[in-house]
Amino acid sequence: MHLFEKLLSVCIENIELELKGLGFVEWSNFLLNPRRLRGSDFLMRWSQGLWSEERDIQAVNETNKFFAIPYGPSGTAPDDDVRAFELYFERLDAAGLGAVKRPDLLIFKKTDQQTVERIVNDLGGLAELPFTVEDHPAIKTILSKAVVAVECENSLWQAKLMPDYGAELKPQKRLGGKAGLKKNAFLPTIIIKEEDRGPLQAWQIANHVPIHIWHVFYDVAYAIAFDKAQSLIEEGFILPTEQTFQAPGGATTKKSLYKFYYHYGYPLGDAREEPTLIAKHIVDKNGHILPYVHFVGGQLVLRDEALQVLQEIADARG
Repeated sequence: MHLFEKLLSVCIENIELELKGLGFVEWSNFLLNPRRLRGSDFLMRWSQGLWSEERDIQAVNETNKFFAIPYGPSGTAPDDDVRAFELYFERLDAAGLGAVKRPDLLIFKKTDQQTVERIVNDLGGLAELPFTVEDHPAIKTILSKAVVAVECENSLWQAKLMPDYGAELKPQKRLGGKAGLKKNAFLPTIIIKEEDRGPLQAWQIANHVPIHIWHVFYDVAYAIAFDKAQSLIEEGFILPTEQTFQAPGGATTKKSLYKFYYHYGYPLGDAREEPTLIAKHIVDKNGHILPYVHFVGGQLVLRDEALQVLQEIADARG
């Protein structure tokens, strides 16, 4: 699957839940040169993903102790033109870097900001980072100063309104007596895709930067260290869930992912200001219009627990 389609793939479970009751959408076969988008859900997910990464960066940068930059391609790709977005990833493929898995963000101590920004500017700016190989001396210097690498996830839910929010973990037969919740429990979880586990593990080992998963909901955010998530899987506390994903071109694939109860992570932040949802649209070369929902604004404030995690890692790394 082309990287463009892989990045915009949407879990069918989420489409069914979010768009339930809408029925047939007349522009469902909308032609977007040269690929097809089957509905506004793909563009909405793209917008939502960019919004959540921006909220993570904003929250870190407001601490005055740390600062963050986008490192993976999703945060530096064009965000106002789908065709330009596609061409960006075609260029990434042509450079032989399309299959490289990098965490979405890098977090540094505030005292290293000027040094890191100078190096990034010398490389051509943030948009060029995904096109610079990781054995480049400048990238090695940047990574040597990173405190944490962040893999960003998001869900279009108000976490505190989910039915099993606040439920206590109890021994489960399906987990061999280990603590957990019923199989169909509906609560905030931190997600890692099975296909990302190997590449993220390899990246962490190669670059000596710890990875954390940050999962943003509409009202709160939770996080978990990648190493802890791996241990929970290996020890049988979390079992894989198989879900179907649909790409913009219509292709569907089965993927396994792991949903970690928020209890196993740490509280990352709270929404200080909710985003505004506004209507946007794009027009293709033939004049067809595709409307979608765009996320604007909102603020996330890091919890003291998250700041403590960052500080402890920074102190340990020296």
